Amino acid sequence: MTINTEDLLNSILESLTRIEYIKTEDIPNIDLYMDQVTTFMDKRLRTTTRNPDEDKILTKTMINNYAKNELLPPPAKKKYTKEHMLLLIFIYYYKNILSISDIQALLKPIKDRFFRKGDGFGLEELYNEVFGMEEEQVEILKKDVRAKFKRAEQTFEDAPEEERSFLKTFAFICLLSFDVYTKKLLIEKLVDDLRENKEEQE
Repeated sequence: MTINTEDLLNSILESLTRIEYIKTEDIPNIDLYMDQVTTFMDKRLRTTTRNPDEDKILTKTMINNYAKNELLPPPAKKKYTKEHMLLLIFIYYYKNILSISDIQALLKPIKDRFFRKGDGFGLEELYNEVFGMEEEQVEILKKDVRAKFKRAEQTFEDAPEEERSFLKTFAFICLLSFDVYTKKLLIEKLVDDLRENKEEQE
């Protein structure tokens, strides 16, 4: 691959180091109206979008649809709590890889069991535990991406020289895509198992 591609890789790997999830202490402890919710989420998640100037983070319509699909409990007096915000963050990340139906199967038990649990083990503790794993996973991901890049560099050595750079980049994309594809299949299988177990219990 060309040096430009490697520079791009290094830039992406460096950006992974700077990824920060929304910490629970960053979320206001007061209940928010919908406009305040969308403003907060837009400000905190704007940098995670592919096209920051165009992509929608969260709209009123989205929030209403999530409530309609039982992903989000209804607000109290049109105000959303910190726990509503935590569920919305989960939904934001999951919607990029899962269908609404799968997100329902995954998050409805979370909502039912841990939303508004008072002083016991609740949604905030669950959120902190899950997102606390992020830092170690970033380091693992960086090593894996670097290994895939090196493997892709070894491909298409016999291809015409003018096509070699493009084909090596294509091979790199294929390796990354296969990884995403297989993990998505695994996630879907796990979600299906959760759904089946719930149906059996009912």
